[in-house]
Amino acid sequence: MTDTTTSPPPPPRVGVGILVLRGGRILLGRRRGAHGAGTWSAPGGRLEYGESIEDCARRELLEETGLALGAGERGPCTSDVFDEVRQHYVTVFVLARHTHGEPATLEPDKCDGWQWFDWSALPQPLFAPLASLRATGFDPEAGTGPHGISADSPRSA
Repeated sequence: MTDTTTSPPPPPRVGVGILVLRGGRILLGRRRGAHGAGTWSAPGGRLEYGESIEDCARRELLEETGLALGAGERGPCTSDVFDEVRQHYVTVFVLARHTHGEPATLEPDKCDGWQWFDWSALPQPLFAPLASLRATGFDPEAGTGPHGISADSPRSA
């Protein structure tokens, strides 16, 4: 007998992506593992129970790169379905200016390494949330509010 029923899809999860900016460039790493392997992504990860967006951004950035997040500004969100792993993520982006230190690859099983890229010349393919963000016309250098952070904003990562 064949089971024709399917289990309901899991509820959406919340991810946090940190857009670390330095001199007009953004920090990206090439992902490893089943979820988005081979795509370029900003540092980030899943929001844990009881954690604030800012605390998640601070934790993930430190765990993945060794960089400390100073003041960050909550940015736009995306909603992406990953059919291959049957997951749906709502990703909240946090914008941060990088002021000192170099990123280290602290989770080599999840990322091949970190590099800086011009927003206008991002590598391909992009991880789905970052590709969705880019498709909206978002520009992290466009100014304050939902469209970016200002060049004179006192942000640090």
